[in-house]
Amino acid sequence: MQLSDVKTIKASPETVWAAILNPEVLKLCVPGCEAMSGSVEDGFEATVKQKIGPVSATFTGVVKLSGIEPGRAVTITGEGKGGAAGFAKGGAKVRLAPVPGGTELAYEVEAAVGGKIAQLGSRLIDGFAKKMADEFFTRFQDALEGPDAADEEAAASPDEAPKKGWFKRLLGA
Repeated sequence: MQLSDVKTIKASPETVWAAILNPEVLKLCVPGCEAMSGSVEDGFEATVKQKIGPVSATFTGVVKLSGIEPGRAVTITGEGKGGAAGFAKGGAKVRLAPVPGGTELAYEVEAAVGGKIAQLGSRLIDGFAKKMADEFFTRFQDALEGPDAADEEAAASPDEAPKKGWFKRLLGA
Protein backbone atom coordinates (compact mmCIF):
# COMPACT_ATOMS: atom_id res chain seq x y z
CA MET A 1 0.00 0.00 0.00
CA GLN A 2 1.34 3.42 -0.96
CA LEU A 3 -0.03 6.90 -0.45
CA SER A 4 1.21 10.47 -0.52
CA ASP A 5 0.00 13.88 0.51
CA VAL A 6 1.16 17.43 1.17
CA LYS A 7 0.40 19.61 4.21
CA THR A 8 1.21 23.26 4.76
CA ILE A 9 2.22 23.83 8.36
CA LYS A 10 2.13 27.33 9.86
CA ALA A 11 5.59 27.04 11.41
CA SER A 12 9.13 27.68 10.26
CA PRO A 13 11.09 24.87 8.56
CA GLU A 14 13.46 24.88 11.57
CA THR A 15 10.57 24.28 13.98
CA VAL A 16 9.11 21.53 11.79
CA TRP A 17 12.53 19.86 11.48
CA ALA A 18 13.12 19.95 15.25
CA ALA A 19 9.69 18.39 15.85
CA ILE A 20 10.11 15.55 13.38
CA LEU A 21 13.32 14.49 15.15
CA ASN A 22 11.79 14.71 18.65
CA PRO A 23 10.68 11.37 20.20
CA GLU A 24 8.09 13.09 22.42
CA VAL A 25 6.44 14.63 19.37
CA LEU A 26 6.52 11.32 17.52
CA LYS A 27 5.02 9.52 20.53
CA LEU A 28 2.10 11.94 20.73
CA CYS A 29 1.50 11.90 16.99
CA VAL A 30 1.50 8.13 16.43
CA PRO A 31 -2.05 6.94 17.14
CA GLY A 32 -2.06 4.36 19.93
CA CYS A 33 1.59 4.90 20.88
CA GLU A 34 2.07 3.94 24.51
CA ALA A 35 5.85 4.37 24.75
CA MET A 36 8.77 5.63 22.67
CA SER A 37 12.39 5.97 23.63
CA GLY A 38 15.74 6.26 21.91
CA SER A 39 17.58 8.75 19.77
CA VAL A 40 17.86 9.94 16.18
CA GLU A 41 21.27 8.29 15.86
CA ASP A 42 20.36 4.88 17.32
CA GLY A 43 16.67 4.73 16.39
CA PHE A 44 13.61 4.60 18.59
CA GLU A 45 11.86 1.70 20.29
CA ALA A 46 8.09 1.99 20.35
CA THR A 47 5.02 0.23 21.73
CA VAL A 48 1.80 0.85 19.82
CA LYS A 49 -1.63 -0.58 20.60
CA GLN A 50 -4.06 -0.80 17.68
CA LYS A 51 -7.31 -2.42 16.62
CA ILE A 52 -7.53 -3.29 12.95
CA GLY A 53 -11.01 -4.54 12.16
CA PRO A 54 -11.67 -7.36 14.65
CA VAL A 55 -7.99 -7.84 15.51
CA SER A 56 -6.46 -6.00 18.48
CA ALA A 57 -2.74 -6.14 19.11
CA THR A 58 0.10 -4.42 20.86
CA PHE A 59 3.01 -3.96 18.49
CA THR A 60 6.56 -3.55 19.73
CA GLY A 61 9.22 -2.50 17.32
CA VAL A 62 11.83 -0.09 16.12
CA VAL A 63 11.72 3.18 14.21
CA LYS A 64 14.82 4.37 12.36
CA LEU A 65 15.60 7.65 10.63
CA SER A 66 17.75 7.60 7.50
CA GLY A 67 18.44 9.67 4.41
CA ILE A 68 18.72 12.69 6.67
CA GLU A 69 19.20 15.97 4.82
CA PRO A 70 19.14 18.44 7.75
CA GLY A 71 16.18 20.77 7.52
CA ARG A 72 15.03 19.30 4.21
CA ALA A 73 14.31 15.56 4.21
CA VAL A 74 14.23 12.36 6.24
CA THR A 75 13.04 8.80 5.74
CA ILE A 76 11.27 7.24 8.72
CA THR A 77 11.05 3.43 8.70
CA GLY A 78 9.52 1.15 11.27
CA GLU A 79 8.76 -2.46 11.90
CA GLY A 80 6.66 -3.94 14.67
CA LYS A 81 5.58 -7.36 15.82
CA GLY A 82 2.15 -7.93 17.28
CA GLY A 83 2.51 -11.52 18.49
CA ALA A 84 -0.18 -13.80 17.09
CA ALA A 85 -1.73 -10.86 15.21
CA GLY A 86 1.28 -10.65 12.89
CA PHE A 87 3.56 -7.83 11.92
CA ALA A 88 3.46 -4.38 10.37
CA LYS A 89 6.24 -2.52 8.63
CA GLY A 90 6.48 0.60 6.61
CA GLY A 91 8.06 3.93 6.09
CA ALA A 92 7.53 7.53 5.17
CA LYS A 93 9.73 9.74 3.02
CA VAL A 94 9.27 13.28 4.30
CA ARG A 95 10.40 16.42 2.48
CA LEU A 96 10.22 19.97 3.81
CA ALA A 97 10.20 23.18 1.79
CA PRO A 98 9.74 26.77 2.97
CA VAL A 99 6.59 28.45 1.66
CA PRO A 100 5.03 31.83 2.45
CA GLY A 101 3.59 31.59 5.96
CA GLY A 102 5.20 28.29 6.91
CA THR A 103 6.53 24.99 5.66
CA GLU A 104 5.27 22.56 3.06
CA LEU A 105 5.57 18.99 4.30
CA ALA A 106 5.27 16.36 1.56
CA TYR A 107 5.19 12.68 2.43
CA GLU A 108 5.08 9.31 0.70
CA VAL A 109 4.06 6.36 2.85
CA GLU A 110 4.51 2.65 2.20
CA ALA A 111 3.06 -0.01 4.49
CA ALA A 112 2.86 -3.80 4.60
CA VAL A 113 1.39 -6.29 7.05
CA GLY A 114 1.63 -10.03 7.53
CA GLY A 115 0.18 -12.78 9.69
CA LYS A 116 -3.37 -12.76 11.04
CA ILE A 117 -3.98 -9.09 10.23
CA ALA A 118 -3.05 -9.68 6.58
CA GLN A 119 -6.02 -12.06 6.33
CA LEU A 120 -8.41 -9.15 6.89
CA GLY A 121 -8.19 -8.15 3.25
CA SER A 122 -6.41 -5.42 1.37
CA ARG A 123 -9.33 -2.96 1.37
CA LEU A 124 -9.54 -2.95 5.17
CA ILE A 125 -5.75 -2.82 5.59
CA ASP A 126 -5.30 -0.06 3.00
CA GLY A 127 -8.06 2.01 4.59
CA PHE A 128 -6.54 1.55 8.03
CA ALA A 129 -3.04 2.47 6.81
CA LYS A 130 -4.36 5.62 5.10
CA LYS A 131 -6.24 6.59 8.28
CA MET A 132 -3.11 6.07 10.42
CA ALA A 133 -0.91 8.16 8.08
CA ASP A 134 -3.50 10.94 7.84
CA GLU A 135 -3.97 10.98 11.61
CA PHE A 136 -0.21 11.04 12.28
CA PHE A 137 0.45 14.01 9.98
CA THR A 138 -2.68 15.87 11.15
CA ARG A 139 -1.57 15.45 14.78
CA PHE A 140 1.93 16.55 13.78
CA GLN A 141 0.51 19.67 12.11
CA ASP A 142 -1.67 20.41 15.15
CA ALA A 143 1.32 20.07 17.50
CA LEU A 144 3.15 22.79 15.59
CA GLU A 145 0.49 25.33 14.70
CA GLY A 146 -0.60 27.97 17.13
CA PRO A 147 -3.96 27.82 18.87
CA ASP A 148 -7.05 29.34 17.33
CA ALA A 149 -10.51 30.16 18.73
CA ALA A 150 -11.76 26.58 18.29
CA ASP A 151 -8.77 25.31 20.28
CA GLU A 152 -9.62 27.55 23.20
CA GLU A 153 -13.09 25.97 23.37
CA ALA A 154 -11.69 22.45 22.95
CA ALA A 155 -9.12 23.00 25.72
CA ALA A 156 -11.81 22.27 28.29
CA SER A 157 -12.19 18.67 27.09
CA PRO A 158 -9.27 16.24 27.44
CA ASP A 159 -8.06 14.55 24.26
CA GLU A 160 -5.17 12.17 23.62
CA ALA A 161 -4.17 14.07 20.50
CA PRO A 162 -1.73 16.92 21.07
CA LYS A 163 -3.19 20.38 21.51
CA LYS A 164 -2.54 22.79 18.68
CA GLY A 165 0.71 24.64 18.94
CA TRP A 166 2.12 22.90 22.02
CA PHE A 167 5.50 22.14 20.44
CA LYS A 168 5.82 25.57 18.91
CA ARG A 169 5.05 27.16 22.30
CA LEU A 170 7.56 24.82 23.98
CA LEU A 171 10.30 26.11 21.65
CA GLY A 172 9.19 29.70 22.23
CA ALA A 173 8.55 30.11 18.50
